Order: sequence, then structure tokens, then C-alpha cells
Amino acid sequence: MKNIVIFGASGQLGSCFKQIAENEGITDIYFPPESEANILDIDALRKVFEQYKPAYAVNCAAYTAVDKAEDEVELSEKINKTGAENLARLSAEYGSVLIHTSTDFVFKGDVASPRTEDDIAEPINVYGQTKLDGEKAVIDNLEKYFILRTSWLYSEYGNNFVKTMLKLGSERAELKIIADQIGTPTYGIDLAYAIMEIINTENTCYGIYHYSNEGVASWYDFAKTIFDISETHVKTLPIRTHEYPTKAVRPAYSVMDKSKIKSTLGIEIPYWRDSLHICINRLLSENQEQRIKN
Repeated sequence: MKNIVIFGASGQLGSCFKQIAENEGITDIYFPPESEANILDIDALRKVFEQYKPAYAVNCAAYTAVDKAEDEVELSEKINKTGAENLARLSAEYGSVLIHTSTDFVFKGDVASPRTEDDIAEPINVYGQTKLDGEKAVIDNLEKYFILRTSWLYSEYGNNFVKTMLKLGSERAELKIIADQIGTPTYGIDLAYAIMEIINTENTCYGIYHYSNEGVASWYDFAKTIFDISETHVKTLPIRTHEYPTKAVRPAYSVMDKSKIKSTLGIEIPYWRDSLHICINRLLSENQEQRIKN
């Protein structure tokens, strides 16, 4: 048995793995609840590793509240760095491969060209720094690891930009969306499938990889496409970053180069608009079913 354990199972990406496991009939993938698998509780984690002896441990747990992290530095550091370090140490002890998710926010975002894995990471906010610290903790404690940096994650699950826009678009006549921050939306189901592809092929080309959907967009482009696909009629106005100040500074350009993951691991990557169509259609279908039930 090639047991797979998902840590952070109740979060957005963990929920995507649950959906895939259900769709594909995967029986050797396990989703221990946080009460049993808190990544900050090394003793509880050891029990999980002892019980399942995972060939692969997938870390989907993270502190992702970018603005709150500026005030909750210690908590962000614990979850994003210490939690990753705990999983890395136990993965080394039990011979597991750790697949750890990170972020495009490790980059400063002041260069308008796609970032490669070899480019210097230089975070400009607490969240990005703690995620980079987590990457370093994994690298320092383990040889068999895949670190996947991703960006602008959304899905049918949890709180994310797509669900927020659909809600606000149905409630308001006008929305102002930032148009000068550039990146790439990533569908959580696509990312989860990419990770499953790495596991299924038993690839041993360990290291850091970039994964987002193909293409480039601003938050304004992203929002406009959400409204177009969902046929949500709301006036959408582009604004500059300085017109919508936030606690944390965001990278202006955080598009990632995916050449390495495609050539080395053979991962095929969908275009962001195509995946967004799939997600929104599923969300609208779920909403329709819920209305019928009610």
C-alpha cells in the first residue's frame, strides 16, 4: 500500500483532495482531522505517522490570512514554519516523501517577467516570509521533498476570491477591483491532481517547483471573467493598488514560470479561464440543487 496522508484536510486544498479521492475511488489516502493531526503538535503527528506510515505526506495546512499575518506574526510563523519543520522531521524519520505547498508571495514582485525556481526569493510581507521560512525548514530537515509554489488559489471549497466575487456581485451594483497586481489564478482541483500525478508516477526528482494554471491576469481581469462566466451583471471598475490600501503589501507581478514542472515531472497544466469555467459551473449547479432542496 502506498499510503497518502493529507495534513490540513479541512482546508481548501485538503477538500479538493477529498473530492478527487471520492471521484477516483482512491482508498489509500487518509484525511485525519486537525484534532488528531495538528501540525504544531509533534506528539500527535508522530502517532499519525506511526498509524499510517505514509509513503507520501502532503502538507495543505497553512496560515493564509495575508493581512492578519502582519499583526499575528508569531502564529503565522508557527503554522507556516514550525508546522512545516515538524512534518519534515517526521517524514525523514519515517521515510516519507513530503509534498509541501508554498506561495508566489515569496517573491518581491518588482520584475515583470515570470519567476523561476532559481530566482531569488525576497518576500515583502509577513505571510510571504513565513512561507519562505517553511520552505527552508523543509529543505534543512529532509532530502525527499517536493515544494510546490502556487498562486491565487480558488475552488468550490473554503473562502476564496471566486466565491467572494460571486457573493458580492449578487449583492452590489458596482465593484472596484485592483487592476495593477498581476498573477495567475489556480484551481485547487488542478493543483491536487498535479500532486497526485507526482505521487502516482513515484517521481524522485525532488526539489522546488512552480505550479499555477497557465496564463496571466490582474485581479480585475479575474473578477470580470468570473462575472462573465456566471452571467453576473455588476458594474466593475479597475482601480490602482494605492486606491485600496491593505495592511500587507502585495507583489505587483507574481507570475511564475512553470517550465520546470512540465519538463521534469511531465505535468500538464490547464489554462486558467478553462478551469474557472469548470469551477463556476459546479458552484452554480450546487447552488441550483440547494435551492431545489429548500
